[in-house]
Amino acid sequence: MEQIRKPKGTLDILPEESGIWQYIEGKIKAEAAKFGFSEIRVPTFEYTDLFCRGVGDTTDVVNKEMYSFIDKDGSNLSLRPEGTAGVARAVIENGLYAGALPLKLFYLANFFRREKPQAGRTREFWQFGAELYGSDSPMADAEVIILADRIFKSFGLKNVVLRVNSIGDKNCRPAFREALTAYFEKQKDKLCPTCAERLYKNPLRILDCKNPECKELAAGAPRTLDHLCGSCRDGFSAVCARLDACGVKYEIDPMIVRGLDYYNGTVFEFTVDSIGAQSTVCGGGRYDTLLGSIGGPELPAVGFGMGVTRLIQALKDEDLLPKPDTGARIYVASMGDPARECAFTLAQELRDRGVSADCDVCGRSLKAQMKYADKTGAKTVLVIGDNELASGEAELKDMRGGENKRVSISAEEIAKALK
Repeated sequence: MEQIRKPKGTLDILPEESGIWQYIEGKIKAEAAKFGFSEIRVPTFEYTDLFCRGVGDTTDVVNKEMYSFIDKDGSNLSLRPEGTAGVARAVIENGLYAGALPLKLFYLANFFRREKPQAGRTREFWQFGAELYGSDSPMADAEVIILADRIFKSFGLKNVVLRVNSIGDKNCRPAFREALTAYFEKQKDKLCPTCAERLYKNPLRILDCKNPECKELAAGAPRTLDHLCGSCRDGFSAVCARLDACGVKYEIDPMIVRGLDYYNGTVFEFTVDSIGAQSTVCGGGRYDTLLGSIGGPELPAVGFGMGVTRLIQALKDEDLLPKPDTGARIYVASMGDPARECAFTLAQELRDRGVSADCDVCGRSLKAQMKYADKTGAKTVLVIGDNELASGEAELKDMRGGENKRVSISAEEIAKALK
């Protein structure tokens, strides 16, 4: 029978890796808590219209990359391709906008896009996201940027570059869009087919294209910063001033526009060049019109998404990941049926006392048990046989070369010795 394999573009996170994921997720959540962000969890799939209206029907995400299907009741549903639209829907549907503002939320979840799999990009991927609703102050922009910066610093990452820009708002964006369209119209025969379609629908997307020829053309395109209205210019200057005051290093990059339609005003990216072409580890910005576009109130918002897989790769490149911590704190080995029964009961009693414990459930020889304990990374081993049962004591062996101890065969005494 043919072996069934995982779908293309997906990952198996194996036991020796899951500890690293838990470590990373724990540190991220701890930093978010310092800033007053609370966790929200939203459905894995939503009505497709949410993403068409929220993310934008001119984006590659909606046009090419979503996993969509028709439910048995005729509903058009899609696996979530990103987190912000779903969180915005939850904020509206549950009336969270009516509570204390600003509303600070974060998520840590898996998402789905049918892209070409490559290093740093999979079709199922994991993101941490932070969303702040209810403030149009530049300080709110600065706060979410500083949160992302603090997360990277908490891991000790050094090769991270923050790039910031402003893409304006409804007052100044039309003039910039006209200038951009006029510029690319003169060279539209050099645009890739996708950007040729974008020219009159959303020319800002051309600035985000990865096609080499389009990137070369974009390098000479009008700059967003040169077309900002006074309010947007002052707001962006205030964001930069807050970052300066808090010691956050950054570069101003007019080519950053982000790939989703809901952005306005401040946009930013954190990149790590060591992880290759997919060097953006975190990206975000302001999206003041998103809630209104999906049927909610007009409520200013700003946030970001951070790729967990890319973060892990960046940490690997700088040798900043802890060694995987696998195996039980103690393995209770046994010789003979009476000892095996004692070991089984003792393991349960140790677990009741908060000690990670394991024992033989396969009827192995002592030699095989010791090999198993070593392979699984057990920290200590207690061997019980007839002699140990008779004396009520056994030797606690340190598998890492430390001092061995004689202990009573008592869960309470063994737990004390392990401390």
